[in-house]
Amino acid sequence: MTGPGKMAAPSALETQHGSVRPLAVEDLEHVAALFLRKFRHRRHLRDRAIAQTADYMRKLYLDGDESKALVQINPQGRLGGFMGVLKARYELNGTALNAAIIGPFMTDSSTDHGWAGPQLLRTLHQGEFDLYLTDSANRTSLAFARPMKYQLLPVHCLEWTCVFRPGAMAAAMLRRKWPGLPRLALDPGAKAFDALARKRFEPSSQHSSQRIHREPIDAARFAQQLPVLMTDYSLRPSWRDGELPRLLALAAEKRADGPLRFGGTYDETGKMLGCYAFYGQAGGIANLLQIQASGSLWGATLDALIAAARDMGCAGITGQTQSTVMPQLFNYNGLFFRYAGGTMVRSRIAEVREAVRAGDIFIGGLMGDRWTRLSSDDFGRV
Repeated sequence: MTGPGKMAAPSALETQHGSVRPLAVEDLEHVAALFLRKFRHRRHLRDRAIAQTADYMRKLYLDGDESKALVQINPQGRLGGFMGVLKARYELNGTALNAAIIGPFMTDSSTDHGWAGPQLLRTLHQGEFDLYLTDSANRTSLAFARPMKYQLLPVHCLEWTCVFRPGAMAAAMLRRKWPGLPRLALDPGAKAFDALARKRFEPSSQHSSQRIHREPIDAARFAQQLPVLMTDYSLRPSWRDGELPRLLALAAEKRADGPLRFGGTYDETGKMLGCYAFYGQAGGIANLLQIQASGSLWGATLDALIAAARDMGCAGITGQTQSTVMPQLFNYNGLFFRYAGGTMVRSRIAEVREAVRAGDIFIGGLMGDRWTRLSSDDFGRV
């Protein structure tokens, strides 16, 4: 294993087929163009879209500490592949751990001949990290990762959606796919359908109590309380002073689903019992960033989240599934699940692997990749 921030020297075979190094500023435009072709399916790339994507990648991967994102350069000196990596800190029963959060993982089929992907993963695994995780792996990435002893967390691979108004939700999905669609072409039919389906999609709150109430909070309050509420997990993030507020500020830049909003649940004495953060706006589909509660209070906090999105006028809400909240989700009308992206963890440390196997890990949301603009925003258009 190499020391912190260093990479093992490439073998002769690897040098013959290219090399891997940290992302640099001069790579950004090429990486941005590859990203737009691979993940936004853009055939004709505009300078504005490339510039916006490159600028965001610079902020995400190059501002602050030394870059952990990697590029593969082929023998001709051209970009062969890219792996987005964010450094994070975890702790396991008080022991500090360095973590790598893996984001976009892509190769350029016009320059790569099957070496870029394995080289990027091999180099990443030779770094200083104690665990590697992702919550957004596509099926190609899953095929790469399985032979490398990544542990798959099936429940976290799912996304749940709770529908409030099915007509409005269908209209919102169509407008997201085709932003130019006029509202007058969709809204009258959506409203008529929702009036007929109202009884089927009425609220089905199961857990709320008169002694528990919800209130909107700000990002600072959320950042203060989230670490307090996640102590039920043995394997959990360890944010230093200022890291979580900065992470939330970056997350707030995501635009596809509306502004980032925060809320908390409280008992009659004013003690916070749970908190949540979601993106949402009237007429759209709310998107959960993070929800956290302690012990038996998950149901009441989930009730509060869904009520907040419904009261705002959202057509529905969607979020990443996690084992602690799954039993409560089954109580809601208009709920369905779908596969959204592979959530996986790899570690050489036996205690880490055991915690993952037991589901005793805080993962997803802020400790993943779906909160970034790369997961959803249409650069150059939004």
